[in-house]
Amino acid sequence: MTEPMVVVENLSKVYRTGQIEVHALKSVSFSVQPGQLVAVQGRSGSGKTTMLNLIGGLDAPEQGRVVVDGHEVTALDEAGLLRLRRETVGFVFQSFGLISVLSAAENVGVPLRLARVGGEEREDRVRRLLALVGLQAHVNQRPYELSGGQQQRVAIARALANRPRLLIADEPTGQLDSQTGREIMQLIQALVRTQGVTAIVATHDPGLLNLADTVLELRDGALVGQAAVPV
Repeated sequence: MTEPMVVVENLSKVYRTGQIEVHALKSVSFSVQPGQLVAVQGRSGSGKTTMLNLIGGLDAPEQGRVVVDGHEVTALDEAGLLRLRRETVGFVFQSFGLISVLSAAENVGVPLRLARVGGEEREDRVRRLLALVGLQAHVNQRPYELSGGQQQRVAIARALANRPRLLIADEPTGQLDSQTGREIMQLIQALVRTQGVTAIVATHDPGLLNLADTVLELRDGALVGQAAVPV
């Protein structure tokens, strides 16, 4: 039997401000198989971002454990977390997070430069990634010269630069109109099918849920629903 790509066990997170405690996540457990596209739905404040940050090692839980590709994320030190984020997990955010003074190609190449990939190999990889997301004609344009959907495609290409096995996308369609948002979700679905990537995508748009293999529903920090999407 194939080992899960992601295992989440009894995950909880509490944020404290003075005497006030906010239970952002409450004993959440689930697993994700390799090559799956999982959508996480829930209202603002339901715990979606908190859960994704814990899975990707951007935050630490109050209790529970996370395993990604055989690595126990919740037991890693800072060096191990950095390696996980550099080699295993790719992130896509609602705000795109592109560097405004860099071209599309230069933005996608940033993770490759950090990984010290050589110039010729880096340029070839960047070219292939931008073609993969349909932006081969926009390699030299800067973010302000691109539409919101195109900027998000650049961000997805950048997230794939170091060949991650897990793609985590936090509301990647949140700043886009419904049609463009669906195109971005379809792109992520296609990448899962063709590139062997596993993806966990948080979304508030119920119209996108039918593109996922499985839907998780969070409410007030608790997992209240988990269902496979009919083919």
